[in-house]
Amino acid sequence: MRGRQLEEVAPREENAKPGLTTKRNLRILFFSDNFPPEINAPATRTFEHCSNWAAAGCRITVITCAPNFPRGRVYEGYRNRLWQREKIGNIDVIRVWSFMAPNTGTVRRIIDYISYMISASIASMFVAKPDVIVATSPQFFTLGAGWFASFIHRRPWVFELRDIWPESIEAVAAMRRSMLLRVLEGLERFFYRSADRIVAVASAFRTKLVARGVDGGKIDIVTNGVLLDHFKPDTSEGERKRAELGLQGKFLIGYIGTHGLAHALETVLDAATEARRHPDLADVHFLFVGDGARKEELVQTAAGASNVTFLPPVGKQELSAVYNALDGAIAHLRKTELLTGIIPSKIFEYMASGVPVLIGVYGEARDLVVNGGAGLAFEPESSMDLVRVIRAIRDPQTHRALSSGGVATASLYSRPVLAGRMLDILEQVAGGVRA
Repeated sequence: MRGRQLEEVAPREENAKPGLTTKRNLRILFFSDNFPPEINAPATRTFEHCSNWAAAGCRITVITCAPNFPRGRVYEGYRNRLWQREKIGNIDVIRVWSFMAPNTGTVRRIIDYISYMISASIASMFVAKPDVIVATSPQFFTLGAGWFASFIHRRPWVFELRDIWPESIEAVAAMRRSMLLRVLEGLERFFYRSADRIVAVASAFRTKLVARGVDGGKIDIVTNGVLLDHFKPDTSEGERKRAELGLQGKFLIGYIGTHGLAHALETVLDAATEARRHPDLADVHFLFVGDGARKEELVQTAAGASNVTFLPPVGKQELSAVYNALDGAIAHLRKTELLTGIIPSKIFEYMASGVPVLIGVYGEARDLVVNGGAGLAFEPESSMDLVRVIRAIRDPQTHRALSSGGVATASLYSRPVLAGRMLDILEQVAGGVRA
């Protein structure tokens, strides 16, 4: 089991933590419709970047909505008001009203996005004049608020590109080619042109944008990363979590994150079915942690399966324990050219925790994992190939090597370092001009 194997993986010391030692006083206005206590990838990246910038002396205001992802229901302790303000760490957070919809269907979600854009745009008129504005995708109606705030305050804005949207909704067959899709694509092109700078999370996005005629000179790459102090191999933590789940003695394969249309998690359930047919895989157990548009359907499909467990989303602290309980972790997307180039943010946390990554994604993510010696690739949407790589990581020597390779690779993606790179970009865009 993994607990015994990780004892042989020597902990890797981080290089001197760079942090953000130069004190800066940029006033940054950030638009994101996801923010803690939500725990999805946009919320995590935004919060961790903004926290690092605030620690460097910047004054950060985030305009978001009441937390409700992915169910479209307001979290306990919050209300869906026109305006509410709170302080999270050193970040000023303004929450505005939005029409809330679960992370299912297209039309209701677009209404949700548009309502946030309108409310956030209005709210931006009543905040202190920023030095620079950032608006993050994947849903780009957030960008409309960023553009509007830039126009009102006469300040530059940065488009943080986390996904090629609306291309991604077409990729998962959530929307067919239509007039609406063409209108959305027109808006997309407008935002690319009007942004003073574009910060993409993957190099493949720059290639796609340049092919569409976007000036490559204004595109920077700042990948996702991980808090290395928080996610690290911990055998005792993993064993505690296994005991809590009643999964001692299992070879535990996990999928952590959104259970959405793009993730094709029926492939993982098919692999679980296949594993039950083979005596040598009798101890393999599949753990799903998270929520999303397809979770209920997946739970129903797996009903009665002896080697499948579903858990709700967990907070960051408990997430570390879940990772440490795993023998292998899956990152998977549908087999379509439109999703090539996406780098699932979860892989950085997998690697930092010393969990071998089973990567069913084409492009840059696969190269990062395989070339870093952090995991094995399988064919997207192929349950049989997933079973093959699960068998491969059961070899103790292979498992140890991949665990060690993951920790080493993750050390190159420290979130504070990456936040510092993006802050450098924001300073360049702001131009050092103060009102």
